[in-house]
Amino acid sequence: MNATSQAAARRRDALAAYLFLAPFAVIYATFLVYPFFKGLWISFHDWELAGDYRKYVGLLNYEDMWFDTIFWKTVGNTLTFVAMTVPTMTLLALVLALAVFGQGRLKGVLRSVFFMSSVFSVSVVTLIWSMVLSADNGLLVPLFNAVGVKPINFLGHPTLAMPSIALTTLWWGVGLPMALFLAALSQIPPELYEAAELDHASRFTVLKGITLPSIRHTVLLVLVLQIVGQFQIFGQAHLMTQGGPANRTRTLVQYIYETSFRDWQVGYATAMSFGLFILMLGFTMLQLWLGRRGDE
Repeated sequence: MNATSQAAARRRDALAAYLFLAPFAVIYATFLVYPFFKGLWISFHDWELAGDYRKYVGLLNYEDMWFDTIFWKTVGNTLTFVAMTVPTMTLLALVLALAVFGQGRLKGVLRSVFFMSSVFSVSVVTLIWSMVLSADNGLLVPLFNAVGVKPINFLGHPTLAMPSIALTTLWWGVGLPMALFLAALSQIPPELYEAAELDHASRFTVLKGITLPSIRHTVLLVLVLQIVGQFQIFGQAHLMTQGGPANRTRTLVQYIYETSFRDWQVGYATAMSFGLFILMLGFTMLQLWLGRRGDE
């Protein structure tokens, strides 16, 4: 084949590749790229939700955000929630995956049970746990009465409200990371475990020397997914505590929602959304950097 024919073949291959990529590129540009830059443009305006009032204010929304005490309170609440859920979710999912990994009817049933909660909607999950944690007629009230202790109002307690929402989230979301860990465990060559068994290696040695190094990329993936997901906490806090008590559980996404759809300040809400984006991006990049350092 001469140079001209090779060049023509490369052009045909490139054209075919672009044609296959075109549908995804159009969808990606329409629903991700365009909204991103449109939102950035809105954040520079005093933009009301209803009506056509639009006024360019430059960086004023970002300046207001910097001096907004409620904004920083919600940032702190969100960071607290992330710190509670991300490492706990990752560790719990890994432990459950190790416990139910392998053959056997019982393990298959347990895998289904642990994953089942992940298919529920946030409305169902919050309804279940509101019934469990209610201080009036919750499922825990008989236990408190049995030991002669006054029932605790978990969702109205300044200290216990956020851990209660974190517990709800752990119960709801542990299924997906567990499934990811199960998929990673199934890819580990069994010959490694057979060699460790011949060497009479302990379970801890096998876990430390074979299992964890083999699934380190999945651990990193789970951490990144959890960071991105838990920073966007909204439904649990909104439905279970409405941000109370005293703003102790008001999260950043909830504050953005209230600013936009209750106060009609779309420009300011969009500016806060970009603040959330920078937070998520920063923590995700930090996690990826730490993961790459671990591979060196």
